[in-house]
Amino acid sequence: MPSFTRDGVTIHYETWGSGFPILTFAPAGLASVIEVWRQGMAPIDPTVDFADRWRVIAMDQRNAGGRSYAPITAADGWDAYTADHVALLDHLGIARCHLYGQCIGGSFILNLLRLRPERVAAAVMAQPIGRIAAELPPPPARFQAWAAALRDHPEATPEVLESFYRNMYRRGFVYCADRAQVAAIRNPCMVLAGADDVHPRAISEEIAALVPGCELIPEWKTGAAVDAARQRVRAFLAQHTPAG
Repeated sequence: MPSFTRDGVTIHYETWGSGFPILTFAPAGLASVIEVWRQGMAPIDPTVDFADRWRVIAMDQRNAGGRSYAPITAADGWDAYTADHVALLDHLGIARCHLYGQCIGGSFILNLLRLRPERVAAAVMAQPIGRIAAELPPPPARFQAWAAALRDHPEATPEVLESFYRNMYRRGFVYCADRAQVAAIRNPCMVLAGADDVHPRAISEEIAALVPGCELIPEWKTGAAVDAARQRVRAFLAQHTPAG
C-alpha cells in the first residue's frame, strides 16, 4: 500500500481503476480503514462497484487502527481530517474529484464541502452520522474502544482525548457543520438514508432538504434496493463527471 508523510502525519491509501477520481471514506467511525469496505457493513463497495469507470481512492484515516498515523492533540477535530484528505489529493496531483463516504464519511464529506468546495465535483453520503439531541452524551463505547486500541500515543492523555471527543462531537447535527453551513453547499449531492441511532433517518432527510438539489435514496441496504441504489449512484456520478 502506498503512503506519504506530511508534517509528521503518515497517510496510507490504495487506488483501483482509472478515469476521473473518486475519493472514498469508509464507515466504522474513528476506526475507518480501507478494509472496512470489504465487510458487511458496506452494501456498496466503491472500490469494486465503481472501479470499472472511475479511479477509486481509499485511505486509512489517521489513528484508525490501520497504517495511517498522526500525533493526537487537544486541538484536533474535523479540520485535521480534512487537511489529510486535501493533502492526499495534492499528493496524487488531483485538482478535483468525486466523493463517496459512508457513516463518518458523511461528515468528512460535509467538512470538505464546507472548506474546499472547489475540489469536489459531486458527493455521495451513505447513512451519514449525526445527533438529534442537543446535549453531548458521555463518550460512547465505540469511542472508548477506539481510544483503548491506540498504540504509540503517549501524548493521548485522558485530558487530550476528552478535548478531542468534544471537538469532534459537541456540535450535534452532523458534527462538523451547522445547518446554515450545510445549506450553503452548492456542489451536487446525493444521500443514501440512515435508519438507526448513529445514522438517524431524520439527519439524512435534513441534509437532503438543506442542500439545494440534493437527491435522497430512502432505501438502499438490502435486497433489490442495493442494486437499484448502486445504479442510481453510478448514474449520478456519471452525470457530474467532467468530460475529457
